[in-house]
Amino acid sequence: MFDVLIIGGGVAGVSCALILGSAHKKNFVADKKIGIITHQKASALQDALFNNAYGIPAGKPGAEILTESTEHLAMTYPHIEQIADEKVISVTGSYGNFTVTTNKASYQSKIIVVAIGASNLFSIEGLTQYIEPHRKSLAEKNRIQLKNNDHLVAEGIYAAGTLAGWRSQLAIAAGSGAAVATDILTLWNGGVETHSHDSIRK
Repeated sequence: MFDVLIIGGGVAGVSCALILGSAHKKNFVADKKIGIITHQKASALQDALFNNAYGIPAGKPGAEILTESTEHLAMTYPHIEQIADEKVISVTGSYGNFTVTTNKASYQSKIIVVAIGASNLFSIEGLTQYIEPHRKSLAEKNRIQLKNNDHLVAEGIYAAGTLAGWRSQLAIAAGSGAAVATDILTLWNGGVETHSHDSIRK
């Protein structure tokens, strides 16, 4: 049983995982099992080139960022379980006991984060009832989002990145994933606001 399972290995999903991973020394996180299904084939980063993203060298291909980000996650926070080469087919259950079924296996999780992009090809059974037109995208692009209130779709289900209704800028997607992570950390901390920072002074 995962305490949280992130669906999607793009910017929002990995950003969420990095923040959750960095909080492992907090006493309310130490016993938490965190996983991420790092499916990346449909990521918009596959064809992207970055010249305008904070902290990323100009001319950086998005495909390299996809590979490097999961390597970074594995190296820095190896306690987070990465599940590669699996595509999510369905989500069933409710808060505290979700079943996430992929094309290869099934996983149990108390909380799920869905961060797989805003394509109208979204087809995860059990989540399609939350689909609505993307509110910040041109109608002719046929993008979708999951209905949510500040990333929360339903109890125990969070959307992140463009699927939460944000525009497709890397910095925005990364911030969305980080925001979801801090909301989950706050939930684990009994509702007391918290976040996770490292410092050279410590």
